[in-house]
Amino acid sequence: MNAIFPMQTGSTAKQNKKIIKKKVNPLKNSRVIDYLDPKFLSRFTNDQGKILPRRITGVNAYQQRQLAKAIKYARHLALIPFVAQDIN
Repeated sequence: MNAIFPMQTGSTAKQNKKIIKKKVNPLKNSRVIDYLDPKFLSRFTNDQGKILPRRITGVNAYQQRQLAKAIKYARHLALIPFVAQDIN
């Protein structure tokens, strides 16, 4: 039965859908991530020093694992800080 109820409009299904735009991968198809480049690695951390998730950065799963390793290694070598500086 295709009855339209009084409180419904004809196109409720289309109004509720959100268009999700896929993020462009900033690393393209790169397999190598350099841990000695702190400026590059800082693109993938927030202002508190936390590693950003894939849904925000747009990298694939393999690259996200490599980024996490590179950031942690760079932190260990004191190339990038573990936490952000407090400004008082």
